[in-house]
Amino acid sequence: MTDVGKEMYGLVERLYPLCRSITGDGVRATLDIVGEYLPLQVHEVPTGTQVLDWTVPQEWNIRDAYIADSTGRRVVDFAASSLHVLGYSVPVSRTMPLSELRAHLHTLPDQPNWVPYRTSYYRPEWGFCLAQETLDALPDGDYEVRIDSTLADGHLTYAEHVVPGQVADEVIVSCHTCHPSLANDNLAGIAVATFLARALAEQTPYYTYRFIYAPGTIGAITWLARNAERVDRVKHGLVLACAGDSGQLTYKQSRRGDAEIDRVLRHVLAASERPHQVNEFTPYGYDERQYCSPGFNLGVGSLTRTPYAGYPEYHTSADNLDYVSPTAMADTLAVCREAFAVLDRNRRYLNLSPYGEPQLGRRGLYDALGGRSDTKQAQMAMLWVLNLSDGEHSLLDVAEKSGLPFDTVAGAADALHEAGLIKT
Repeated sequence: MTDVGKEMYGLVERLYPLCRSITGDGVRATLDIVGEYLPLQVHEVPTGTQVLDWTVPQEWNIRDAYIADSTGRRVVDFAASSLHVLGYSVPVSRTMPLSELRAHLHTLPDQPNWVPYRTSYYRPEWGFCLAQETLDALPDGDYEVRIDSTLADGHLTYAEHVVPGQVADEVIVSCHTCHPSLANDNLAGIAVATFLARALAEQTPYYTYRFIYAPGTIGAITWLARNAERVDRVKHGLVLACAGDSGQLTYKQSRRGDAEIDRVLRHVLAASERPHQVNEFTPYGYDERQYCSPGFNLGVGSLTRTPYAGYPEYHTSADNLDYVSPTAMADTLAVCREAFAVLDRNRRYLNLSPYGEPQLGRRGLYDALGGRSDTKQAQMAMLWVLNLSDGEHSLLDVAEKSGLPFDTVAGAADALHEAGLIKT
């Protein structure tokens, strides 16, 4: 278990009790905690703001909710878990028989001891979520039902963190902040994004990296609407979700399928020899479908472990702190770092001595390799880089065509560039 894995798990533990939704104080409290780990620019977008084909909804906040029996005992209690209330429930304060209450109760009969996660963002409804075994134990009779919530004009809240690069071209990393007590979906994604940003800030990356913390769907749409005029700066992107379970890594390609981020993730996952899966794009899942909508068509893929809705615990109380691990989050973070290291160093070069093979020995390039355990591999990398430095092939092309490790190819390019044999 790595130290960074423990730190990410610690962040998940802090965020887990908070009640989040697509708007409200729970989102702000989440961003306040993330803001202790890295500086955030927080944006508040007023209710009623038109964002593409959507409108920012009213803000929802909740203070308490319960179902109490005739003795006053709370048989369902929001204080025990934020999953117990249907997300965006309108306020209610009534006493009613169980027969009437049942229409407002959500359970999982196939998983009788789990509580489901359910929402009603854009329809004025109310309800409770509970374990089927809890419902089965309730006797007929009257129950006090109370949801102390408000739906009022307010704001949608999202945040950004920018790691400046050598160029203004951007890589976006996006995660959703709208789910309540669900550890894998998506607190693990928030944690990995946060520690990835911290790792990149310790370097001087080539690209500018923009981290987006926003509620799912409406948050990404709001970000796109507010950045439509500058979205052409986004050259690559990655949506992070379900980043902490024990399943194998899964990369979902961008709508383009051949975007550079797609090639990089395919290469890195294959070269790492980790168990993994690469899936084609579908317009369903997380916010990659917003960034990849046809009008934007950005090169944005999605990295998860077990994918969207691919595990029984998904959107239930079983997606808890026991379901995620420091080791899995550390592994996801490591893959992100490996992928962005390739993306950041992937260039197209032009051979400045293209007629015949230049004499590497008199430039000290062969001597510089003396004593390396991979001397032959490094020599081959130089020859491959020289041969494919025609302004058309990238270093990733060279690595794929030669079968050599990308780091070796990039190191050869650095040496050739310093010797004045190639240029970008």
